[in-house]
Amino acid sequence: MVTATRPGYRLISDHVFAAVQQNIESKQNAFFAKREYLPGDVVAEFSAGAILKEPTYLTVQIGLTEHILLQPEHLQYINHSCDPNVFFDTYLMKIVALKQISTGDEMTFFYPSTEWDMAQPFDCHCGCRNCLGQIRGAAHINQDIIKTYTLTRFIQQQLHDRSNREKRA
Repeated sequence: MVTATRPGYRLISDHVFAAVQQNIESKQNAFFAKREYLPGDVVAEFSAGAILKEPTYLTVQIGLTEHILLQPEHLQYINHSCDPNVFFDTYLMKIVALKQISTGDEMTFFYPSTEWDMAQPFDCHCGCRNCLGQIRGAAHINQDIIKTYTLTRFIQQQLHDRSNREKRA
């Protein structure tokens, strides 16, 4: 099956369930669905290519000092959105659809759903109406806002621990 590229993009790599395409103007890579997914569908499985003690812009956090490099590597091109359509379940090591994804849709995830304090914060330009602006990690997001997202067990535990510390203070 040949993957059609979006206007203004060129194909970087083609995979069974998605394709990495590069925006010709900005040179930014993105991950586009090659089939439809319903909420709860497993999009892909992943593993730890390596476990690092410190975060990088390519790692996904699984513990206080555990940050994994994704395997397969092409999953690193799933970009951030404040209105994500996939979730990295780092307990089951699966990427799960959060909402309906149509063929050709860009797959995105909410970086603070896996990251407590990011190595490289950035200004978000996802364009969704509830865009948070600066993305620095779950530790920097108001409790009422962060709890509206699907979060990894690690991030949920960090939020629980922080809440308990605040109650004791």
